[in-house]
Amino acid sequence: MSSPLVITGMGMVSPLGCGVNASWERLLAGRSGVSSITRFETGELPIKVAGTVPGMESDPEAGFDPDRVADAKERRKMELFSLYAMAAAEEALTQANWFPSSDEDRLATATIVGSGIGGFPTITQAQDTLTTRGHRRLSPFTVPAFLANLAAGNVSIRYGLRGPLGCPVTACAAGVQAIGDGMRLIRSGEAEVALVGGAEACIDPLSLASFHAMKALSTEQEAPAKASRPFDQARNGFVMGEGAGLLVIETLAHAEARGATPLAFLSGYGTSADAHHITAGPEDGAGAAAAIRAALRMAGLAPEAIDHINAHATSTPVGDRAEIASLRNAFGDALPGIPISATKSATGHLLGAAGGVESIFSALAAIQDRLPPTLNLEHVDADLSDLNFVSGEAREHRCRHVLCNGFGFGGVNAALIVSKA
Repeated sequence: MSSPLVITGMGMVSPLGCGVNASWERLLAGRSGVSSITRFETGELPIKVAGTVPGMESDPEAGFDPDRVADAKERRKMELFSLYAMAAAEEALTQANWFPSSDEDRLATATIVGSGIGGFPTITQAQDTLTTRGHRRLSPFTVPAFLANLAAGNVSIRYGLRGPLGCPVTACAAGVQAIGDGMRLIRSGEAEVALVGGAEACIDPLSLASFHAMKALSTEQEAPAKASRPFDQARNGFVMGEGAGLLVIETLAHAEARGATPLAFLSGYGTSADAHHITAGPEDGAGAAAAIRAALRMAGLAPEAIDHINAHATSTPVGDRAEIASLRNAFGDALPGIPISATKSATGHLLGAAGGVESIFSALAAIQDRLPPTLNLEHVDADLSDLNFVSGEAREHRCRHVLCNGFGFGGVNAALIVSKA
């Protein structure tokens, strides 16, 4: 029997702060990372709130300091999503104590960092420069900054990780799929260790206006912390967030051989396609349910063995209802007994980075037997009243196995099961 896969390091940059511990403790305390947008003037744009990563000036304790990640010369070549990935990578690799120096170990380390959009602000700024100042004023680093795979590329270059390099660009499933890709690479023998997860930073007037044109974003203005409200009757769209969540994963045998501490097991993964619609899943949730069932099969678990679900739950009426349909499809009568959290209520929706961040939250729930609350869930949909939502405040609960979902436009579904070590 092959050795099980384990997490040995975790790193995070989120709207709740920089660092896994800061983000997790603030999440458990019921704090929100959603605030009014101050990065740029929103003008007539009706979208006024987002889950932006705090800076040091507003959050001296856990704010993001780009100077700690890269010097000014390096930062000219990078977009913000790459900087977030670099910060998360340093934290994860440090916890795992994995800084390979031999050619053998470097070639055995994969880097898979998913992103839904990549360096979108660089694209919009470059277009503005081209229009107003001409092509000669464009930076030669424009393309390397915006390419979605450059978060993985920059991390790989910094740490000399020479194994497989990849970047799923599968919308909001990218972070979970990156973890699944890393699991496969280790299982196939192409890598022994993988740094996996997602990174995103596309809070930009054009991206906000484009999602608003789809009627997908919340138009809340007066109370930013109330804007993201998954499963609540008053929800009116998702809140765009940003950040990065990365994990170091390897086999238990490899971790023990080098003296690393297994934090949690990665016991199951599944992915599927709806083959239905570009932005909406089928009403019965069959596609997402197929991914969940595949993860359960890999883990060798019955549905009732799942102790907690970290739902994808973006806070859109269509998306939330489709996910519940998929959960009812996959879990049947067992679903009402399983506590469900929607952590996007505190962070907003990090798009391609969501799966990386939420897989870490899922791992921490299993490690600590604590379930994060779903904020702003005051009046659940009437047909969801039988379900066990964790609302209001964190809950102590025995967690052996936690399901983490990630679904994206184009009909892509991914599901991950994280288990107690």
